[in-house]
Amino acid sequence: MTQPTPPRARICPACDGFATAAVTLSGHENRGHERTVTVHCPACQGTGTAPARRIREGARA
Repeated sequence: MTQPTPPRARICPACDGFATAAVTLSGHENRGHERTVTVHCPACQGTGTAPARRIREGARA
């Protein structure tokens, strides 16, 4: 008997699932480490998945 396959997660089209990136700034800290800033995808707020589309009431299908 086959097992049901769970639905795949909807990957965000804006970031292709890579929701967070570390951006290197110029220069180094006092200890010699590079300065980085963590940036999140504005479309999915760093989750990597797109919200499920909801059909509006009264919208045409």
